[in-house]
Amino acid sequence: MKLGAMSRGFWWARCPLVGVLLAFSVPSHTGGQTPGGIRDWDDGIKYARGQNVVPVYEGWVPNPDGTFSLFFGFFNRNWEETVFIPVGPDNRIEPGQPDRRQPTVFTPRRGRTLFEIVVPKDFGNKEVIWTLTSRGKTERAFGALIPQEVLTRRMVLAGGSLAANAAAGDDDTGDERSANQPPTVTIDPVQPVTLPGRAALAASITDDGLSAGRLVRGGPGRVRVNWITYRGPAVVAFDPEATDLASSTGGKATTAATFAAPGTYVVRATVTAIGGLAVNKDVTLTVK
Repeated sequence: MKLGAMSRGFWWARCPLVGVLLAFSVPSHTGGQTPGGIRDWDDGIKYARGQNVVPVYEGWVPNPDGTFSLFFGFFNRNWEETVFIPVGPDNRIEPGQPDRRQPTVFTPRRGRTLFEIVVPKDFGNKEVIWTLTSRGKTERAFGALIPQEVLTRRMVLAGGSLAANAAAGDDDTGDERSANQPPTVTIDPVQPVTLPGRAALAASITDDGLSAGRLVRGGPGRVRVNWITYRGPAVVAFDPEATDLASSTGGKATTAATFAAPGTYVVRATVTAIGGLAVNKDVTLTVK
């Protein structure tokens, strides 16, 4: 289904990172990084459904212990359809184990910095490859320690916005010495669910209640908790999907999760503090 024309150049107005690397519409690509980059227009038409999902390499962060974290997201080219790709031949990470905690539920449009893969100090010029096959197309994202793709951990926590973090002075101060630190999140244990039952989910959040300079513009004004389906055979219905806490230093957010099919699910709570820094916390649920 076509929804209408889309303005060219819209992607660049939305993208906070320069040089996001990914494979785009190259079914047989097997080496190197596809030239160009991701864009929210293809043939100038918005498609409601029927399109494929593209894996995205967002960049890498040097860790204090000398290792490196490679960050990945995705681009679902549909404007309405959620695509399900279970871990396996059509959703795999190489080399090593195909399951590296990547998503299997791909909601419409862009999912940013959803998971990280830690590689050793001597990773050098090797690559980590995420392959997705959907709608008859195979797309690959190549994670490598490319100098132009280096990020800071704070950029990841702030959604990849270099400009906002530079304005706040965090690049000069250093993440570990910045007054504004990310929130912490715990989720209460959840018992197995028997259909048509629902699961009660509760997330406990603590935060320093601080913003960092101009970075507050990227924050929600209050501590916000969003619930999504990260893995599973169907989309989970949350009531509510999002909660704004009354206190800027945290509290408890609850939701009721309703399931359409049995299986194993990974539900994710994304907590965004008033300073704009966000963290994810996952919980696995068994539904019978």
